[in-house]
Amino acid sequence: MLLSAGSLLTGRDLLRPGWVEMSDGVITAIGDGTAPRPADRDLDWATVVPGFVDTHVHGGGGASFSGGAQATRTAAALHRRHGTTTLIASLVSESPADLLAQVGALADDVRAGVLAGIHLEGPWLAEKRCGAHDPALLRDPSPQEIEDVLAAGRGTIRMVTLAPEREGALEAIRRIVGAGVVAAIGHTEATYEQTRAGVEAGATVATHLFNAMRPIHHREPGPVIALLEDPRIVVELIADGVHVDAALYRHVCAIAGPDRVSLVTDAMAAAGMSDGAYRIGPLAVEVTGGVAHLAGTDTIAGSTATMDRLFRFAVDHSTSRTGMSRDAALLRAVAQSSVTPARALGLPSPVLQAGAVADLVVLDSDLQVRDVIARGERVSAA
Repeated sequence: MLLSAGSLLTGRDLLRPGWVEMSDGVITAIGDGTAPRPADRDLDWATVVPGFVDTHVHGGGGASFSGGAQATRTAAALHRRHGTTTLIASLVSESPADLLAQVGALADDVRAGVLAGIHLEGPWLAEKRCGAHDPALLRDPSPQEIEDVLAAGRGTIRMVTLAPEREGALEAIRRIVGAGVVAAIGHTEATYEQTRAGVEAGATVATHLFNAMRPIHHREPGPVIALLEDPRIVVELIADGVHVDAALYRHVCAIAGPDRVSLVTDAMAAAGMSDGAYRIGPLAVEVTGGVAHLAGTDTIAGSTATMDRLFRFAVDHSTSRTGMSRDAALLRAVAQSSVTPARALGLPSPVLQAGAVADLVVLDSDLQVRDVIARGERVSAA
């Protein structure tokens, strides 16, 4: 299939117009200007970007990734319709037995190609910054539990989030990284120095920067500053307009640069659904006005966002108050929603080029998803 578009962002360049040829789920050729032959799909009105890569998501479509094979497929399908063609399933803190069972089940889904990997957000987190995790389930990372979890994952675990101040955490980070898994710092009450120790032990990602994290203080800068100032760290941002303010998004982008910001949804089961009662792990959640809170509290419990919403947020708030052109904002949004998250977790590059998997998202002038192509096959858009 040969597709031409008014604007084609490859993940490196902006081609206007541009074209891409696909066969058997792989891009065979790509170029700018007029297509070499009449296109099978002429989308002169469209902006085409690489498929989104979401590396921190708990569910969607009314289902959670802890709910079994059918629930996993339901959640993955919801996000795919919104343009996420590469998805890492996140699990919240559970008991040792439940955690091993959930990891084992998701490992099968990764091997089946439904998911690109697993992210463990806990249970080795700080009680004071537990967020939407049951504090009774949080614990220190014992060497044996780390080994058991890695074994249950059978090579499918891509990232583990933990608090570096917990006893045994630095040794756990070294073991996790030694197993070829990304260690992330999050849900932490760590000091600046404790955070730096976690980075030196091998952590390379900041889990949803600012959220469930000790705040900045002028005499104790804490984890936010330690993570922002280190060029080795990719910082996640939940850019849904709820978790971080637009001004803070722009500030982080200015400090970290386009190659160190990874947009993540942190979506839970209510993504793509109406307000109502849901669950995240063992905890009850209430969604009102599209915002998820632990039932009866003001604690945010993940998001109801999809990656296309984050993409629009990034473009809109990059141009606002900065003087950045829309083209530059589009290029930055593609980096933050596809290229950087994939690189941070060692996933195949989503850059549109010959030989790459044919994962593309077709957007209209308002950046709404009009079509999704996953592995060369069209997916019904949301």
